[in-house]
Parts: sequence; C-alpha cells; structure tokens
Amino acid sequence: MDLDVDAARIEKAVHVIDPLFLNTPQYLDEQLCRALGGREVTVKLETANPVRSFKGRGADLMLSTLAPGTPVVCASSGNFGQAVAYAGRARGMPVEVFVPETVNPGKRERMEAFGARVVTAGPDGASAREAATAHAERHPDRVHLRDGLQATIAEGAGTIGVELTRGPGGGGFDAVVLPVGDGALINGVGRWMKEHAPGVRVVGVNAAGAPSMRESLRAGRPVRVEDPRTFADGIAVHRPLEASVRRARAVVDEVVLVTDEAIAAAMDLAARTLGVVLEPAGAAGLAAVAEGLVPGDRPAVVITGANPRPEQVRDLAARLLRTVHDAPAAPGTRS
Repeated sequence: MDLDVDAARIEKAVHVIDPLFLNTPQYLDEQLCRALGGREVTVKLETANPVRSFKGRGADLMLSTLAPGTPVVCASSGNFGQAVAYAGRARGMPVEVFVPETVNPGKRERMEAFGARVVTAGPDGASAREAATAHAERHPDRVHLRDGLQATIAEGAGTIGVELTRGPGGGGFDAVVLPVGDGALINGVGRWMKEHAPGVRVVGVNAAGAPSMRESLRAGRPVRVEDPRTFADGIAVHRPLEASVRRARAVVDEVVLVTDEAIAAAMDLAARTLGVVLEPAGAAGLAAVAEGLVPGDRPAVVITGANPRPEQVRDLAARLLRTVHDAPAAPGTRS
C-alpha cells in the first residue's frame, strides 16, 4: 500500500484543522432511506461550512504547514479555490486562483469575497492548471498547491474517515461512497478506512461523461479524457495526477459511473429529503446509491458541494414544483 498518505497524520490533523470544517452532520434520514428502498444510508453532510464542501479540510491543513505570509497559487473550478482563499485569509497568506472561463460565477464571487485574486485562464480546467503552473514557475516565492498532488491535502480530507468510523453507524457500513475529481477526498478517506475499517468497500463515483479516474485505475496509469461532457464541473477532470492514481490504486475498491440524468435526480432527492440544494458533483455519490450501483444495505455517502449554478437552481426548483403539482392532494385539502 502506498503510504505517503499517512493514517497517523490524518488522526493528528483533527487537532489542527479549523473546527468550522470538522464534525459535520452524520445521520440516517428516514425519508431518504424510504426513497432508497429501505436501505440504511448514512449521509455525511459536508456542506454546512463557509465553503460549502469538504475542501476546507485539506486546504487549511496544507496551509498550516507553510510559514505565515507565504503566498500561494492554485487552479480550481471553484470549490478548491474557495477553500484555499478562505484558509489563506484566515492565516494571512495572499492567494491567487486560476480558473477556467466557464467557472461558476457564484464560486468566483465567493473566492473574491474571501480575498483571493482570481485570474481567468483558458476554456477549461486543464488550461487553468497550466496557467497556474506557469505562473508559479515564474514566481518561485509562491507555493503551488495542486488538489490531488500534495499528500497533506488528502490527509486533511481523510479526517472525514475518522468521523465516519467514530460517529453514528461507524464501523458497520458496507461501503463508503465518494465523488471523485482530483482524488484527494477518496484517497484520504480510503487510506483511513483501509487502516481502521478494512471490511468497508471504498467506492468512487465519476460522471459518465468524465470517467478519467475509472479509466486510469483500469489502465494502471493516468488516462486523459479529451472532452469531458458533464454538467458536474466539480468532478470533470481531464486527467488525474500520477500521484493521485497511484494512491487510489492502493485504497479504492471500485469507481462507478453515473449519468447527468441520475445526478439531476439525486439533486432533486437531496432537496426533497435532506433539505439541501447541491451542485451536481455534490450529488454524485447519492446518485450512485440511488441507481443501485453500490451493493449492500448500509452504505455511507459523503454529500459535498452546495454551490450550484443559478440555472441549476432554477432547474431544480422547476422539478420540485412539478413534483408538488403531480402529488395527490392530502385528505381534507382543496385541489
């Protein structure tokens, strides 16, 4: 097993990361369980924090290892950039984030609100990463953070695994289901689970139109998807990093694929049962469970990413309204 992501450091990280990102809700929702055929599905809700995703854990832990005032650079489709910006502001570190032209405007606005300098660079995430790399090479005083590269970022995300095993239902799960973009989340949580709950399957979820991690694990090396086609931009990765693939090979049991239609249905389900408005990437794990892609009666699903685009919110609201209009009237009410 690749040990550069270390379980002992994951446990220590619990005492370093900003408490705002820790001990997130973990519970069974009866309505959700009924909708999923009576399965005991534990949800781990990584949305109730300042950046509305799990990314704050790894970003804050990574910045804690740097000298005060160190300027940092990263590329992001939005959530990682928010996390680095928030942690950088809290720790007095200047932050520059390179984003694609297609960046969610709400995510960009939040990055800037957290004090980051946001630079538009090219049509997609790959071009933003290239621009960030070139900028860091021109300015060697800046530390270049790459989501999926530094082991510390994955170790911060791995604290979710600590909470899963020690919280309600801990140790009794059949599987832990996680969306997969750059891989820090699944590699951190997977490393902890293999050490402390080895009987639990670690299942990743790619969008069907962006299966780069699944194809990379099958090939045993990073595989590039030339034209990711999914509305789940948070997991629309062209090519995972070699370090991320290497770690995933040691801790991931399976990566499954979900369609955009299944993700949209899971967003609807989360809104109706959990009362959470998710972005598409944040609903990918729930979509995999709802589609029957994860065997077992007691899965745990990490719900992360509540920064949808305005049009996604409108589409979700329209679906919910149709659900209300199509539902039969309750006894004693007027239709």
